[in-house]
Amino acid sequence: MLKRFWGYFSNYKRPLIISCICVILESIFELVIPLLMADIIDVGVPARDTSYILIRGAEMVVCALIALALGAAYAHFGSIAGMGFGAELRRAEYKKVQEYSFSNIDHFSTSSLVTRLTNDVTVLQNAICNGIRPVVRGPFMMVAAFIMTVILNPKLSLIFLAAIPILGLFLYFILRKLGPMYGQMQKALDKVNRTIQENLIAIRVVKSFVTEDYERGKFAEVNSRFRKTSEGAFHYAALNMPCFQLVMYSTIICILWFGGNMVISSSMQVGELTGFLSYVLQILNSLMMISNVFMMLTRSVTSCERILEVLDEPIDIKDASVSCDPDGTAKDLQPGLEVSRGDITFENVWFKYDKDAPEYVLSDISLNLGAGQTMGILGATGSAKTSLVQLIPRLYEATKGHVLIDGHDVKEYSLVHLRDAIGVVLQKNTLFSGSIRENLLWGNSSASDEELMWACRIACADEFISRLPQGLDTVLDQGGVNVSGGQKQRLCIARALLKKPRVLIFDDSTSAVDTATESRIRHALAHDLPHTTKIIISQRISSVQHADQILIMDNGHINETGTHQQLLDHNEIYQNMYWSQKKGAKA
Repeated sequence: MLKRFWGYFSNYKRPLIISCICVILESIFELVIPLLMADIIDVGVPARDTSYILIRGAEMVVCALIALALGAAYAHFGSIAGMGFGAELRRAEYKKVQEYSFSNIDHFSTSSLVTRLTNDVTVLQNAICNGIRPVVRGPFMMVAAFIMTVILNPKLSLIFLAAIPILGLFLYFILRKLGPMYGQMQKALDKVNRTIQENLIAIRVVKSFVTEDYERGKFAEVNSRFRKTSEGAFHYAALNMPCFQLVMYSTIICILWFGGNMVISSSMQVGELTGFLSYVLQILNSLMMISNVFMMLTRSVTSCERILEVLDEPIDIKDASVSCDPDGTAKDLQPGLEVSRGDITFENVWFKYDKDAPEYVLSDISLNLGAGQTMGILGATGSAKTSLVQLIPRLYEATKGHVLIDGHDVKEYSLVHLRDAIGVVLQKNTLFSGSIRENLLWGNSSASDEELMWACRIACADEFISRLPQGLDTVLDQGGVNVSGGQKQRLCIARALLKKPRVLIFDDSTSAVDTATESRIRHALAHDLPHTTKIIISQRISSVQHADQILIMDNGHINETGTHQQLLDHNEIYQNMYWSQKKGAKA
């Protein structure tokens, strides 16, 4: 595990090494101070040699100042190494998440990914910033100080042989309890973040249904669970200090008892005992540091495992020199292959979101849509209309069968080109904080104002943009909350048009637009993009009755395909939808 994370120090090895050197040098100068103090007591004080005392005292001050400067240098370089490590790790995680397919993202909740990108990385970042000193200083000071105690009095140093195993037992007991608790604590934090995120996203729904009390109760429940989990973890973590203080003070009492008897019997000098006690305190402080390191590592290991789950998540949809179908058939990726026409063919396609699920979402789908044609897709809620079109740009991978564009399996195209050649306006419209212009440029970053207005004209977005004081430079709030649902949909359509795709997919993307505006959009699309293949998912008959063919989906199967008149003549599902909507329109 450590080897995996070491690579993220690649740009920060120098400050990391310098910080470690500073800690070692700082420890050396601190080890010299007790020797100088022992000399003052055993040599300067008995001889009443003021100059000797002042010289040794000045040397102690110099050592202390140098140690202080080295400590400050460590803090500087250690923070650079720690913060840099955190930034590199967070960037690697974010890059990996950007490569995820929809099915990969389905494996994690959004709140869990946010926690792993922020809180878990911060835990490791703080472990580096605050851990370099104890990791380096603790073992070094413990070994060096123990050697000094052996030099001063070998017999008295044997007391540590009894103290260290006791400390080890205390530490083992605490860490054994802490490990699982830290994992539970991070999972509880995921639930807190998820509850907050859901509430903030759906705040308008919460307000409109007057469910603030329910939301407060739901948050109180997950927050209380997180508090209890944290209290349990930190209860055991807090035992570290009293356990070590018990052993530390017991050790000091034993040393004072035996050392005092040695001084009385003249087998040890007072200065030696004083210096010995100083080294004892340094050893015990080092042990305390080491125990804190182990507790910090216990929590860090939990965060490491959660981060590695993100980094090691296998990408199920990606480019490769050779890609394989679910049945094991190899498909060679063809470099330079481009979507030129926009023919779409489904050959016996089966699909389910979870490979272990007992039932398929789509079953034995076969269809063909010629280049430049328009297909409408109708069906009840949950009939897998969206699932069907998401297989075309490989947002999900077909479980069985083949999806072809221009006669080539979609796996043979590079993902970048395939998705660039397909414009998708999803069911859930998303706009980003920034200006209207910045949002539209997602479709084509080099588009001119003329091209932007061309797309807006087709999407009928120019009607309201022209009335805005700042036009295209009007700033949108996060999620586009300062524009209406219909305006948001039209901006999303314009953004997709700027890609000038060979295939356009509208997933119920005009549901918030009035029928007159929708009709104008439809006629503009037919006039300006006659060679673009169009797929329209809708609940309105009027949105798709002009299509070259209409697909009726029923519970993951194709019920029937035909034109408006053909389906109206003999398809029961289409007839029911048509007459219910016609009756509603008259009413």
